[in-house]
Amino acid sequence: MGFLNAIVTSIAPIFIATSPITSYADQIYSIHRTRSSAGFSLDIPLIMLVASILKVYYWFGAHFTTSLLVQALLMISIHLLLLHIALSNRPPQPHLPFQPASTPRPYNFWQWRSSRPYWSFLSYFTLVLLVLHVLLSPTGVFLPYTSLLGYVALAIEATLPLPQLLSNYKRKGCKGFRVSVIVNWIIGDTFKMWFFFASSSGEIPVAFKICGVFQALCDLGLGLQFWIWGDGPEDFPVGGPEKAVMSPPPVENGFMNEKMGFGDMGTSMEIEIPGEAWERSRVA
Repeated sequence: MGFLNAIVTSIAPIFIATSPITSYADQIYSIHRTRSSAGFSLDIPLIMLVASILKVYYWFGAHFTTSLLVQALLMISIHLLLLHIALSNRPPQPHLPFQPASTPRPYNFWQWRSSRPYWSFLSYFTLVLLVLHVLLSPTGVFLPYTSLLGYVALAIEATLPLPQLLSNYKRKGCKGFRVSVIVNWIIGDTFKMWFFFASSSGEIPVAFKICGVFQALCDLGLGLQFWIWGDGPEDFPVGGPEKAVMSPPPVENGFMNEKMGFGDMGTSMEIEIPGEAWERSRVA
């Protein structure tokens, strides 16, 4: 068992550092290829970007293992690209995994139709953290502050599968969410948990271990959804059960007769009109 732990603790850092690429490359390619991000929750880039940015600042106080820092930096790069691809290929209806369209979030947070507010939010968020980091680094509250950032970051990251779990549950299917992502999540979190608990004491903060266990349970829930529902009903729209609004066809007899080739026949088509409108047409 000790030999196996030694192998895992040697291989796991490499796997952890490169996991953002292996986990999301296929999702990025799929959205780019199909020209649609329908079925993919935009909350996933939000969660991972906020959590990863916070973890980078957390490192300055905790100095956790380098592989986790590299993972956070790569995660930021990958999810910036994923967010760009998803925003560029959005379906007509917004992604609303947490709330229905009739009850938008306050200030339409992360439901904006324009792409600019997404980048503005991320820029201001990073800038505020940088200012706080510079102001607090010489003081005695810097270490407690960075520890707080770490727990907040990992608590946010732990919620990563929840938007997709809820979105899949509402649609009773997983269409649009790549099975390669969930497979990588399950394998990656298994390696992470083994590495976290097999590493020497103090190398991995407790917050990472708690987050790893919770995420692994959520990953199993996603895997169960894939197993039960697959892509879901074929006739269910990927973007959600929104009703399509269609314009009624024109009812003028002359227009319809002309389009259907009855213009020269000297006869008119009698169009059935429901309710009182039908009665009025009969009287006329």
